[in-house]
Amino acid sequence: MTALWHCQEVTSPSTAGAVRQGSLRELNLAVVLRRIATADRPPSRAEVAAGTGLTRATISAVVDDLIGGRLVAEAEPAPRTGAGRPARGLVLAGDGPAGLGLEVNVDYLAACVVDLAGTVRHHVVRRADLRPVSPTDALARLAALAADARAAAAGQGLTLAGAALAVPGLVGAGGLVRLAPNLGWRDVDVPALLAGHRLTEPVDGVPRLVVENEANLAALGELHAGPSGSASFLHISGEIGIGAGIVLDGRLYRGARGWSGEIGHIPVHPEGRPCRCGGRGCLERYAGQEVVLAAAGLAGADLPADTAATRLADLARAGDPATLAALADAGTALGVAVAGVVNLLDLDTVVLGGGYAPLAPWLRPPVVAELSRRVLTAAWSPVTVRPAALGARSAAVGGAASVVRRIVDRPVGWLARSG
Repeated sequence: MTALWHCQEVTSPSTAGAVRQGSLRELNLAVVLRRIATADRPPSRAEVAAGTGLTRATISAVVDDLIGGRLVAEAEPAPRTGAGRPARGLVLAGDGPAGLGLEVNVDYLAACVVDLAGTVRHHVVRRADLRPVSPTDALARLAALAADARAAAAGQGLTLAGAALAVPGLVGAGGLVRLAPNLGWRDVDVPALLAGHRLTEPVDGVPRLVVENEANLAALGELHAGPSGSASFLHISGEIGIGAGIVLDGRLYRGARGWSGEIGHIPVHPEGRPCRCGGRGCLERYAGQEVVLAAAGLAGADLPADTAATRLADLARAGDPATLAALADAGTALGVAVAGVVNLLDLDTVVLGGGYAPLAPWLRPPVVAELSRRVLTAAWSPVTVRPAALGARSAAVGGAASVVRRIVDRPVGWLARSG
């Protein structure tokens, strides 16, 4: 592929040739930037040329464009003992475009800024029980949090190039939230409600706002931040509601209508407790955060959303019997639901994210026990169960990171703006 691009570097000056030249520049910019972004260490210009098959002259011009556009920077060269001047390495710039990740959940709002290299530069969680709040008011509060994030980014020399908003519900075309049962939202046009707020700067090829299911964004974050080799996995976000993101062969599986992953509404006791969705015995009614807190004797405790799991972990670590029993019961219910998904999709990895991440030491044993009992292939192909690499902030970070990956994949849109 790189050889083909190399062969197309020379084009005629005709109109058609000019179009091809522009397309070729766009392609070369993306190839070089991805090469720098995925390198194990800062590569030199010569190493990028060798790795892409492009000529050194082409690499020099492309790298100069990327540096001028604040997408790439030159790193200090490593000490060299031999003759000659050491070459400077190339790294993703830390003062260019950034992504804004936002999250609306049942009991908190979050905003996160991630730079081009994937470094989290700002992250704030605000406690708020949003169930009695209208969607308009909830999103107005979120917009204020986004404005603070935008100011924080600007103070660090960053420009927000796009935003991704995570919502715990079914998201349809155009960002319409069809149903978020734990929030009480139905047919909420989120982009329209946020239209009056300037969240980000316009960048060609990068949507100003993408609305996505929170478990999907968390799974995307895990795909790029988790251990190498995890190309297919089930990412479970455990909050008051429970959602799952399904990654198959390195791609997010969305389903026919984009609504896959509603694991929280898989019945684990078909005639069990009533659920907000209208069904009975759903997983959320046995392993959701509020249920676990109540079973641990913490019902009604004044715990901020970002510390509830930490409090449970502290009690479990201290050997509190009620907490240990609550987590064991939640893990068992979770294992029953997950086993069905693993049997259906032949997954080899389950990732515990959201509020489940800090509780993984206590949830994992009962989950593994149920998988061992119920997964047909478990005897010779055990399923790995591990905490999320991004922990409880997976959705917001994953959303912000999805923005900057668009720029890495198509840097010409950013360069057109900055130029």
